[in-house]
Amino acid sequence: MRRFLILFVLLPIAIVVVVLAVANRASVTFSLDPIGGTAPGWSATAPFYVFLFTAVVLGVIIGGAAAWLRQGRWRHAARAERAQADRLRLEVERLRERLEATTPALSPPRDRDAA
Repeated sequence: MRRFLILFVLLPIAIVVVVLAVANRASVTFSLDPIGGTAPGWSATAPFYVFLFTAVVLGVIIGGAAAWLRQGRWRHAARAERAQADRLRLEVERLRERLEATTPALSPPRDRDAA
């Protein structure tokens, strides 16, 4: 399974990452100044693939957080159902113990031929 994961999933992803990095290695300036004056407020200069991969990683993190938050009600419901199942299991054990304590021990069945 591990070899399959490496050969058919991680290797193509690595190839795509290398190709994107080589194709987008020119330096660009990223600026958060919408007006674009002569002295931008905050700017960074790096190869374009750095900004590209940063955007992808941020998208994965934000998407994962959003999915985790949306699934909160199902996690809560699963915890409640698990707690109820544990309570019911405990009740069944207590009822079995009470049944065994109140039911007289049965004698082994008699052999018909011996009578």
